[in-house]
Amino acid sequence: MNINLREDKTLNQDQVINLYKANRWSAGEKPKELIAALANSDAVITAWHDDRLVGLGNAISDGYLVVYYPHLLVHPEYQGAGVGQMIMQKFQEKYGGFHQQILVANNHAVKFYRKCGFKRAYKTTPMWICKGYS
Repeated sequence: MNINLREDKTLNQDQVINLYKANRWSAGEKPKELIAALANSDAVITAWHDDRLVGLGNAISDGYLVVYYPHLLVHPEYQGAGVGQMIMQKFQEKYGGFHQQILVANNHAVKFYRKCGFKRAYKTTPMWICKGYS
């Protein structure tokens, strides 16, 4: 399978929403806000199989010390094929030297992120106010 990565914040709203809904992410219910949020991210990495959007990750950063990865999605039909790892490797090319790289992993994703080099930050507890179901 030939997957191509792009760093591009110009996204087709329908393709993005389809990816979010396929993963049952609540952000897909707010298309206008989601597209604006991605456009205002420091970086957006997308994964493509031919003309099909099959993966997406975004990063928010101060540009020097800290980067936060809010979203990393891979279409369910492509999960387990290395697409997420490709996206994270691309982020490492850009942010690998930063002092802190932060994300919040759902329980089912912890094993994946550990394979990407992430670990629990000391005795911290992730906290949030979330107005969605995912």
